[in-house]
Amino acid sequence: MRKATITRKTAETQIDVTINLDGTGIYDNQTGVGFFDHMLDQLSRHSLIDMTIRAKGDYHIDDHHTVEDTGIAIGQALVTALGDKRGINRYGHFALAMDDTQVKTALDLSARPFLVWNIAFPSDKIGTFDTELVREFFQALSTHGGITLHIDAVHGFNSHHIAETTFKSVARALRMAVEIDPRMAKALPSTKGKL
Repeated sequence: MRKATITRKTAETQIDVTINLDGTGIYDNQTGVGFFDHMLDQLSRHSLIDMTIRAKGDYHIDDHHTVEDTGIAIGQALVTALGDKRGINRYGHFALAMDDTQVKTALDLSARPFLVWNIAFPSDKIGTFDTELVREFFQALSTHGGITLHIDAVHGFNSHHIAETTFKSVARALRMAVEIDPRMAKALPSTKGKL
């Protein structure tokens, strides 16, 4: 089974992440940041990656460190669970619509992290959650997961919908990329011989 558990402890946060790439999207995420938990639940459910996340952060400052460090830990867990990446599709893409919003994601589990971010939020907050933290999460996920990640908003005017559509679109693209291709289950999806 392609599973991983990562613990990240700093002076600012303690994050525990367990994932199963061959799951069914079962989640139990408790970060202390309500809206972020809702987004992580979407990431798990729509990627079919089982996730259990526990986070404690310096909330008296703000939610930044908790969100960013959770992205780091999930990225590290993905790298561990994928191993040598033999048999995976490697690439994923998905255009996802939700009400007023459409977001397109294309990604490559290349071990070459790069984030292209074309998402704008019309408001600075969703409830008490800073919308700029959505980008911080995906930057951390991309960097520590070794993911080339392109996320583009086609349109949208509701900040909650834009954030949720972004998480769901990335989830569906990630689902495609981590799945095993039955035609090349023992092969590495690269001409380089290593990813």
